[in-house]
Amino acid sequence: MNAIVKHSEERLMKVLLAPVISEKATMVAEKNEQVVFLVMPDATKPEIKAAVELLFKVQVESVQVANRLGKQKRTGRFNGRRNHTKRAFVCLKPGQEINFTEGA
Repeated sequence: MNAIVKHSEERLMKVLLAPVISEKATMVAEKNEQVVFLVMPDATKPEIKAAVELLFKVQVESVQVANRLGKQKRTGRFNGRRNHTKRAFVCLKPGQEINFTEGA
């Protein structure tokens, strides 16, 4: 609970951008009891933990982050790059679950 005190609630609402729903994310969720989120590039592990606990009312065991480089893309003779992203692999405590398909 001390993590919520350190961070403003307004900041925590902006930390998580979207859940990642892909084959790999689904496999990780089933195998390791983890949930994958797209997060702000400057988000820290304690902020991510506090944000998930605040928004989804679950208990988080640990957080791992991965910085992904944007793909190089080319249009005609111009080279460009997609934006870099940061993903958070959130490990929930046993018995905890986040279901994204409930509201659909």
